[in-house]
Amino acid sequence: MNSTRETALSTKRLRRSWDALSERERKVVHAVVERLHVSRPIHAELPGAATFGQRLADLVTRFGGSWWFIGLFCAVITTWMLVNSLMLAGPFDPFPFILLNLALSCLAAIQAPVILMSQGRQADYDRERATHDYEVNLKAELEIMELHEKIDLLRTEEMSRIVDLQERLLKHIESLARGTPPSGD
Repeated sequence: MNSTRETALSTKRLRRSWDALSERERKVVHAVVERLHVSRPIHAELPGAATFGQRLADLVTRFGGSWWFIGLFCAVITTWMLVNSLMLAGPFDPFPFILLNLALSCLAAIQAPVILMSQGRQADYDRERATHDYEVNLKAELEIMELHEKIDLLRTEEMSRIVDLQERLLKHIESLARGTPPSGD
C-alpha cells in the first residue's frame, strides 16, 4: 500500500474520536502516520545534566541504602560504645550516650530530606518512563489496527479473486457440458 492510503486508513480510523484524543495521543498518531519513531532514549527527555546537589543526593541515597553503610554504621556505634564504656579515666560520652544520640539524630535529620530529594528525581524519571511506555504502547496498538485492516483488505481481494476464478471455472464446466469449446477467458 502506498503512503497516502496508509494515511487515509489511519486518519479514517481515528477521525471520529480525534477531538477526544489528548495531545500526547495526537502526537503518537502523527508519528505513526509519518512513520517517525516514538522509541527514543528516555534520558534525552529528562531535563539537562544533574546539578551537583542532585548528584550528591543520589550518591547519599545509594550509599545510605547499601550494606556498606549498615556495616559501617554498626561498626562506628559499637566502637563508640566500647570506647566510652571501657574508658576508666572519664569517658567523653558516658553510658546514656547522649552525644551519640545527638549525632545519630543529626544524621537522620540530614539524611532523610536528601533521600527524599533523590526519590523525587527518581519519581520524575519514572513518570517520564511511564509516559514513554504509554506512547510506545499506543503506537503499537495503532500499528496492529493498521495490520488488521491490511489483512482484511488482502482477504477481501483474495476472496474476490476466488469468486472470479469460480465463475470462470463454472463457465468452463458449463461449456464442456454443452459440448461447445470453452471461450478464451
